[in-house]
Amino acid sequence: MKLKLGPLTEDKPVKVTLELPAGLHRDLIAYAEILGHETNHTPSDPVRLIVPMLERFIATDRGFAKARKGGSSSTPTS
Repeated sequence: MKLKLGPLTEDKPVKVTLELPAGLHRDLIAYAEILGHETNHTPSDPVRLIVPMLERFIATDRGFAKARKGGSSSTPTS
């Protein structure tokens, strides 16, 4: 089995506060455990998965990429 998320890189943390549904938190814990086994590392704090997952989601969202390339005024760019 190959997960979409690869090893996590160390980066300067930024504090963000949000509430997750309990089921999603359980899924993050399970994902962190599986990722730890797959990469031969101790499971990461599941909260650390959120940013790489969002980055991966955005990077692979074809509709978002197309809208961004199209220069839509409603799509913020950075």
